[in-house]
Amino acid sequence: MRLNHLNLTVSDVKAAMDFLVNYFGLQIGSTRGNGFAVLFDDGGLVLTLMKGAQAVYPSTFHIGFIQESEERVNEINARLKDDGFDVSPPQRSHAWTFYVQAPGGFTVEVLH
Repeated sequence: MRLNHLNLTVSDVKAAMDFLVNYFGLQIGSTRGNGFAVLFDDGGLVLTLMKGAQAVYPSTFHIGFIQESEERVNEINARLKDDGFDVSPPQRSHAWTFYVQAPGGFTVEVLH
């Protein structure tokens, strides 16, 4: 058995969707106005985004995108920084990793 569906409540569905498509290659399955979107990854995950008045997650909550190399982690970090996101450089922790606050109110970890 594997986890293959996750729903995130977000404050801005379009911004969160655009972020996930642009930086992590998710594909748009469908949308319903500005309140709902279905995204797919290339491994069969279905990620739904639902608009909520306030998206409040615990400080340790995050979703992660494992990359094929440290170089790819560095590339995504640089691209996010160039595009104006507040990201610290990757560091060695449990992996080569960094975190970014995504539009819509959730945290993303990028790691190898």
